Amino acid sequence: MISLTIFLGMIGPWQIAIVVALVLLLFGGKKIPELMRGLGTGIKEFKDATKTEDGEEQIEEKK
Repeated sequence: MISLTIFLGMIGPWQIAIVVALVLLLFGGKKIPELMRGLGTGIKEFKDATKTEDGEEQIEEKK
């Protein structure tokens, strides 16, 4: 637990800026919105799938 706190404490604004700059260099400005849109769609589908499974389980339990 202490090692996790030490690791997370080492991340600062410069490290975040470097990571953002590397992502921009690797993917380019036009590709990033497409990647984020795909990520959002994936998260939405995952949430819908988990809600559907929970709903089916509740219906089966009532029977």
